[in-house]
Amino acid sequence: MAAQTEESDCAREQTKAEQDVDQVRKRAARDQQRLDSGAVTSPKDLANLQHEIASLAKRQGDLEDVVLEVMERRESAQERVAELTERVASVQAKVDDATARRDAAFEEIDGEVASVTKEREVVAAAGPADLLKLYDKLREQQGGIGAAKLYQRTRQGCRQELAITELNEIRVAAPDTVVRCENCRRILVRTAESGL
Repeated sequence: MAAQTEESDCAREQTKAEQDVDQVRKRAARDQQRLDSGAVTSPKDLANLQHEIASLAKRQGDLEDVVLEVMERRESAQERVAELTERVASVQAKVDDATARRDAAFEEIDGEVASVTKEREVVAAAGPADLLKLYDKLREQQGGIGAAKLYQRTRQGCRQELAITELNEIRVAAPDTVVRCENCRRILVRTAESGL
């Protein structure tokens, strides 16, 4: 935006400088015409007219230098605008690509959530209602995780190893007994890898 503003400011400045050059050029041409026509006969007026033509020529040269300097600044600003526009387009392409990948990932995740939700409903329907109620309550209290795997004598919910007395209590518990962690209160899921 700043580069575009600079470029448009330079364009306005160039237009004004070119108009100034054009005005001086026209006035010098008019004065030269008067001088060439012979309409001015007084030596003093002729000298003044020649002096004015010389002054206008110098002024025209100075103004043309200004025009050139402004044109150089404008060209530099145009190059900067082109460079920045290209960079913006490149970044926008990356943003568009990342957005497309994110949207695809969301679609995949939504599909997985729907699939897992259906599986959960099937599993939940097959289990006892009171166990499901306890699990849902714990899940709400524990930030979305109501049960944790017991893996090699370590409770995966709170990442603490079982004491020998707790381990012995779990070993003797019946397979259908709901075992809970003494620390985080989550339901412990026993598997062959539990280390019992």
